[in-house]
Amino acid sequence: MVIELLKFKMDPAVREKFIQKDEDIWTNALRKYSGFLGKEVWINPNDKGEVTIIVQWETREQWKSIPQKDLDVIEAKFDSSLDFNYEMIESSEYQVRKFPRR
Repeated sequence: MVIELLKFKMDPAVREKFIQKDEDIWTNALRKYSGFLGKEVWINPNDKGEVTIIVQWETREQWKSIPQKDLDVIEAKFDSSLDFNYEMIESSEYQVRKFPRR
């Protein structure tokens, strides 16, 4: 499994709208692609303007096979649905490390 980690900053007053629009637009769009396993949204209790999104992919190849034009369309739809600004402050990739059972 591969993890896509995205961290965003925004005005705390718009955090819930950001999360809802992300679910409505991004999550629903990603469900259509092979390899999408799920998604979690983490909120920081110490910084109410920070949102971390964790997307689980079966393989890196499946994740990276999504056409850039599709991603651009989804992003444009998401951005046009918001009446506020946000900033992506981190974008990282991780592999899940599994340990053998004993």
